[in-house]
Amino acid sequence: MTTVQRSGRKGLAAGAGISAAGPGRKGDDGGIATEVAPKAATKRRLKRPRLYRVILLNDDYTTMEFVVLILQHVFHHGESSAHAVMLNIHQKGAGVAGIYTYEIAETKVAQVLEYAQQAEYPLQCTMEPDDDGKEEDES
Repeated sequence: MTTVQRSGRKGLAAGAGISAAGPGRKGDDGGIATEVAPKAATKRRLKRPRLYRVILLNDDYTTMEFVVLILQHVFHHGESSAHAVMLNIHQKGAGVAGIYTYEIAETKVAQVLEYAQQAEYPLQCTMEPDDDGKEEDES
C-alpha cells in the first residue's frame, strides 16, 4: 500500500474522494454542505447616541478674534460661520459651537478650556444635553 504525502497530511491516497476541483467547487463537493439556509431575521435596532451641545460663554476679556480662532480650530467652522457664531455669543451671552456625542463634546470642552488657559483668557465652555434631537425609541 502506497501513501502519498501532500500538504503535510499522510494517508491520503490518490482518488480518496477529493476531486481536483476541490471541496465546494463545481463538481464533487467532497461531502461538504454548500447550501446554507438563511438565518431567521432578528429585529434589533440600535438607539442613536444622545447628543450634547457645546456652548461657549461670553465674557468681557476674551477677544472676538480668539473666539473665532477657537471656533475654527476646535470646532472646524469656516471663517464666515465662525464669525456668525462669535457674534451670536457676543450678543446673547452664550452660543452653541457644535453638537456632538458625549465623549466628543467632553473632549471639545477640555480643548477650549486648555487653549483659553494657555492664552490667559477667561473663556468658559460647557456642554448640555441636546433635547432638540430626535431619539428613536421604537421597539
